[in-house]
Amino acid sequence: MRYLPLTEADRQAMLAAIGVVGVDDLFKDVPVPARRDAPVDLPFHAGEMAVEHRLTALAQKNLSAGCAPFFIGAGVYRHHIPAAVDALIQRGEFLTSYTPYQPEVSQGTLQYLFEFQSQVALLTGMDVANASMYDGATATAEAAAMACRVTKRAHILLSGDLHPHYRSVTATALQYSGLDVEALPPDPLGSEDLIGRIGPDTACVVVQNPGFFGRLRDATALAAACHAAGALLVMAVAEPVSLGLVKAPGDMDADIVVAEGQSIGNPMAFGGPGLGLFATRDKYVRQMPGRLVGQTVDGDGRRGWVLTLSTREQHIRREKATSNICTNSGLCALAFTIHLSLLGEAGFRRLARLNHAHAVMLAEKLAPLKGVRLLSQTFFNEFAVALPKSAAEVVEALARRGVLGGVPVSRFYPSYPELDGVLLLAATETTAEADMDALADALREVL
Repeated sequence: MRYLPLTEADRQAMLAAIGVVGVDDLFKDVPVPARRDAPVDLPFHAGEMAVEHRLTALAQKNLSAGCAPFFIGAGVYRHHIPAAVDALIQRGEFLTSYTPYQPEVSQGTLQYLFEFQSQVALLTGMDVANASMYDGATATAEAAAMACRVTKRAHILLSGDLHPHYRSVTATALQYSGLDVEALPPDPLGSEDLIGRIGPDTACVVVQNPGFFGRLRDATALAAACHAAGALLVMAVAEPVSLGLVKAPGDMDADIVVAEGQSIGNPMAFGGPGLGLFATRDKYVRQMPGRLVGQTVDGDGRRGWVLTLSTREQHIRREKATSNICTNSGLCALAFTIHLSLLGEAGFRRLARLNHAHAVMLAEKLAPLKGVRLLSQTFFNEFAVALPKSAAEVVEALARRGVLGGVPVSRFYPSYPELDGVLLLAATETTAEADMDALADALREVL
């Protein structure tokens, strides 16, 4: 076989050269109980065409988003992506581009990243944004660490309405940093008292808007309380399309804004890759993680772009780095920038209104169903409902009827039995009224 060209004699010669009798001797450091005594239960090799047929048959068992009424959100959202986005990002100069360390040969990449930063700053209402993070969850962890550097405090307070992935990633990323991460219990009803928990050691309060359970909030009073106590307010946004309609975090006086940019220009793609957005105030720019593209002029006075403040990066002066992030989600950022540019401000606002209108329509269709109770009257394109039985069982029953009916909260919080009946439902511009009727009919049967 061409991929395994060694003969048995070749292998024996190699084993003899290193002083062992057989292949098993190479694994003597692995405890015997940890070794398998039989082959892994996987199919043996097959021809390429047979493998394709087998994988196709397996794939057909999935009920995909484009083939059924779809109401799944919970941090990853289905939106229409113009064909121009995919066509443009696959151009060779974008698809194969690498880190723009040499600005003289990277002006195209640097320019689109500069435009991306400008768009993010405008959307969030902040002064400055970076060239992206990995995703919304890791951006949240970076924001919490940055707040501790700015305030020189160690206590981080996470809202119970913050996405559980953002909560867990923040706790994991900072567990050996000497910082204290306090995550409040999940808050489906919006009853937590964040202001009352702010103390003299609080570095920041991290909230999400719209919240994980869909609830909208005005954090202006919370921001004022944070600032009065010397703390910062970090606001996370899991659905950036909401920024076309909802009050911007900067207008609520947030200090750091993080978001998941997947909704704009990027497909769900089974949950990745994501696109982390990160913006802050001018006065904190030197503590901001990640890279920043700045505008300058060349020797002839022509406008150009460069990586600026890059001494903060890990690859230069590591001992003074604000973060260990060494790159950015460049191609995803480009897709975001192209999609948002195609929409324009008016189109983006119309898209946001359409998302909200569809969610309201869905809520109105489900509210009359016996046993369905809306947990909030203020939401953008996603909301939580309480059901009289296990939401996970309901979702499985809906799937058998050809409807992808949302996300059971118990998937994220299995240790909170009181959330067993809570179901998250999302509706975007891709959700047709016929899909909503199909969900209502199927849910009526299941309940």
